[in-house]
Formats: sequence, structure tokens, C-alpha cells
Amino acid sequence: MGIIGTILAGLIVGLLAKWVVPGRDPGGIIVTILVGIAGSFVGKWLAAQLQLGTFSAFSIGGIVMSVIGAAILLIGWRIIRKNMD
Repeated sequence: MGIIGTILAGLIVGLLAKWVVPGRDPGGIIVTILVGIAGSFVGKWLAAQLQLGTFSAFSIGGIVMSVIGAAILLIGWRIIRKNMD
């Protein structure tokens, strides 16, 4: 998967994660893409830890694990921001 595919997957995953975990989050489209890409890494790591196997980026399992990873990042970000205020 090339850079365009990675950005596209990150955008989709980031949007889905923001839909699953509603609320105010900082940033616009760039932050959404970055959260989605980072969530993909977290989801892949989580799948490996749970011994669920490997997923391709655009498979249903890969997208689900990526959204779970991105949702974890969003929740963690909110907790950190809340403690900073």
C-alpha cells in the first residue's frame, strides 16, 4: 500500500473512530488522518497481543482493529487533556 492508500485508510479510520467516540476533539482533517494512522498501528499491535492474527489494512478485521486502536488513542488524549486543564 502506498502513501496515498495509507492516508486514505487513516482518514477513514479516523472518521470512524470520531464517530464511535463522539465529542470535541482538537484538530481538523490532518489530526483525524494522523489519529487514524496511529490507531492502525495500535490496532495491529493489539491484535498481535491478543493473538488474533494479521489483518490487511482494508480488510474488515483490519479496519475494526484500527478503529478500536484509534478510539483508544482518542479516549487517552481526552483523559490527558482533562488532567492538564
